[in-house]
Amino acid sequence: MRPGETLGAIAGMGEELKRERIAAFFDFDKTLVEVESGKMGFQWLKDHQMLPLGFFLKVVIANAFYRVHLIPEELMVKVLLSFYRKKRLADFERIAEEFYQTYLQPHLAPQILARTQFHKKQKHLLVLISGSLRYYLEPVVKNLGFDHLLCTELEVGEDGLLTGRSRGPVCVGENKRQLILKLIRQVGVDMSESYAYGNHQADIPLLEMVGNPYAVEPTTPLRIVARQRSWPILTYR
Repeated sequence: MRPGETLGAIAGMGEELKRERIAAFFDFDKTLVEVESGKMGFQWLKDHQMLPLGFFLKVVIANAFYRVHLIPEELMVKVLLSFYRKKRLADFERIAEEFYQTYLQPHLAPQILARTQFHKKQKHLLVLISGSLRYYLEPVVKNLGFDHLLCTELEVGEDGLLTGRSRGPVCVGENKRQLILKLIRQVGVDMSESYAYGNHQADIPLLEMVGNPYAVEPTTPLRIVARQRSWPILTYR
């Protein structure tokens, strides 16, 4: 795919996708925050003596492959989701605010946080889009004033317990693009004037959709693409 093809295809889908509203789409892990939220979740479990050894070893092995780009982000998310099997969503919703304030808020990336404030002043539509989970992203959205949250949802079984799987697609890669297309049909967005921020090569479908893409502390594959396409590269600070 040549640079601009995705954006051009979206523009050609109809004038309903191109209106006055400008949006700014922010990835979360290693973009808006300098850390992986899953790693912070690990730390929370460890601090509360709730980290099963078997799950810990499984994630360590999967993460080693993920870091060298040998397994896709979607598979990594699915490995992490397996922790929730046979647990109650309400138990995690109760600790979400504390988890955000203690484990995530201190790691907000100053320069990227400043970009959210810039877009708010410009009255742009703020969208947080992440492969991470709704229950601990909702405090982020509330605290920072995002207008929309697109993320991975936990599936609840007929017994009222979590299944350890996602409800709907894991919000990464091409799935992010599909969720964004659904949103912009609903609210009306001029994608040629909109912004997107991501750190990982899995964010390329997102970055290709807008006229103003930014790579944030990018992985090597994303850095290569960003340089080829003259996308600005941002640091956390």
